[in-house]
Amino acid sequence: MAIIVRIPTPLRRYSAERAEFETSAETVFAALEALFVTHPLLRAFVLDGGGRVRGSVSVYVNGDDIRFLGGLEAQLTNGDTVALIPAIAGGVGDLSRSELLRYSRHLLLPEVGLEGQRKLKESGVVIVGVGGLGSPAALYLAASGVGRIGIVDCDTVDESNLQRQIVHDTRWLGRSKVESARDRLTALNPDVEVVTFEEKLTSDNALAILGRFDVVVDGTDSFATRYLTNDACFFLKRPNVYGSIFRFEGQVSVFWPGKGPCYRCVYPTPPEPGLVPSCAEGGVLGVLPGVIGCLQATEAIKILIGRGKTLVGRLVTYDALDLRFEEYRLRADPACPLCGSNPTVVSLVDYELFCGTSRGGNEPTADDITPAELLSWRNDGRTLQLVDVREAHEAAICSIPGARLIPFGTLGARLQELDPGLPVVVHCKSGTRSARAAVVLKAAGFTEIRNLKGGILAWIRDVEPALPTY
Repeated sequence: MAIIVRIPTPLRRYSAERAEFETSAETVFAALEALFVTHPLLRAFVLDGGGRVRGSVSVYVNGDDIRFLGGLEAQLTNGDTVALIPAIAGGVGDLSRSELLRYSRHLLLPEVGLEGQRKLKESGVVIVGVGGLGSPAALYLAASGVGRIGIVDCDTVDESNLQRQIVHDTRWLGRSKVESARDRLTALNPDVEVVTFEEKLTSDNALAILGRFDVVVDGTDSFATRYLTNDACFFLKRPNVYGSIFRFEGQVSVFWPGKGPCYRCVYPTPPEPGLVPSCAEGGVLGVLPGVIGCLQATEAIKILIGRGKTLVGRLVTYDALDLRFEEYRLRADPACPLCGSNPTVVSLVDYELFCGTSRGGNEPTADDITPAELLSWRNDGRTLQLVDVREAHEAAICSIPGARLIPFGTLGARLQELDPGLPVVVHCKSGTRSARAAVVLKAAGFTEIRNLKGGILAWIRDVEPALPTY
């Protein structure tokens, strides 16, 4: 019988870019085993060392979580679809005459009307991260007349942001993102109060910042901040409008304490550091965050005016390449450490440590070599193997002369191309993928391995500034 296994964008580099895999199987376990036989690198990203599904991946059959269907032994029938979904952070009075004109198209909608517009004016939404997702969400929330909009971000505007972060523009390169966004939003709608927090969201300030608003929009780009946002919203009883993006795919849901599952119910544990590349490493289609960010703004508005059916208990995924939306049912996990029957997370914790991204974490490590040291090695004529683990389309933009291109997803199958008796220096764009490549090489018996600190971007900065960056 025919079973389809759908492979999401973040994992397709390990499936030769295949989006779907067809097999014949009677259980989810058998279907996944067939997948792993054809694409063995996928196994480590889906299953842990004990053969269990990783907490950072959810597996669905026809939209239902297998944890509620019997786990890996869940039975399949002809035509079933198995989907892998990984974890890719008081009244104000009547409206003025100018506000009545500005929001007239809202007022014509019986579902909004004067009452709904007043609710928007009286409400506050805080956006964590004013980047790809936060930009369109902030613009549409401001245009819609949300009375107070909070913006939390500690970053500055970089030229590489402008391909997708539409709240900023070229005039504000190098400026703080919260200042850039504040000016853009107040220019769009002077009646909106924009409250800026030019700081990183942490366990120390999250409750104080998020607690000042009615709804939280998660526009984060790190797992540590995403789990922090989820937990803070749970303790504050604030709805958390979640969104995430990678390459050509996005996800959106609403985690509302007391009404449905939380983020930890869906993804109990974060992926290992470096397992899921960031947008800076893997790229993202510029228009994709516009779609997901607008969906987040839509959900926030529905929550504020009390209309429509929100995405509580539902996860919507969007594939831009196939222009396909799909919906998956989410359920509260009784064993959830945050919102379950016997919670173990009873306060905010160290989320960098939890995600393994702090200095004390368990991230893969290798001896670093700086660009200057690598240049010195090469000038001295030292024999070494320089391996570029980026993708071919990245190497086409810029490369270090003499580097052998072996994309990380193919490294395990191409180890025979390298001499384990000679030193190996691995590099990627910024050092994350190459750190994981060093672990693969060490496990294969290579003994002298160095990771180029900062990747090719550091090499260009320190050694070859004439090379293009990306």
